[in-house]
Amino acid sequence: MRIVIAVALGYLFGSIPFAFLVTRARGIDIRKVGSGNVGAANVLRTAGVMPAVAVMLLDIAKGAMAVQVARLVTGDLAVVTAAGCAAIVGHIYPAWLGFRGGKGVAASAGVFGMLAPVATVIAATVFVGTVVVTRFMSAGSIAGALALAVAVMVGNVPAPVVAGAMLAAILIVHRHRDNLSRLVAGTERRIGMRL
Repeated sequence: MRIVIAVALGYLFGSIPFAFLVTRARGIDIRKVGSGNVGAANVLRTAGVMPAVAVMLLDIAKGAMAVQVARLVTGDLAVVTAAGCAAIVGHIYPAWLGFRGGKGVAASAGVFGMLAPVATVIAATVFVGTVVVTRFMSAGSIAGALALAVAVMVGNVPAPVVAGAMLAAILIVHRHRDNLSRLVAGTERRIGMRL
């Protein structure tokens, strides 16, 4: 029963659509502008820097909260990791928005910041470095997700967390498949480009 509770709470935390709520408060339906993605990157394009930063921090916080609450429910690391992964799934596929959410990057940072902090710092560094060099948020997201997977595999990280990070990386890359196609085609929007 504790497993069900922890995972369900993880999904519920993750599925809070902060990008939608923050932009709606500003009179914007994030699903109908920009890329239509319910995430911080689209908030940046359509509502500006401060709302995007707020959404990113809130998404990180909900991922971290899912892990912390799961730890209160059970001491089983596999279950705690599953709850964290459920939060990422909830962010990507929120029931409240017809299962069309964000791409899981910030939520994953919150989850693995709690479960594998060193690996998460490495992934965040790769993310920021890639974005600075390329000015592609999508390239940074993909690179950061892959860096997280590699960092947990080579680091002294428990097996359940390694499995969770691998799953998160797969989900993030899958959600960026259209971005990958545009990157290859040379049509992906850089940060600062007009919509």
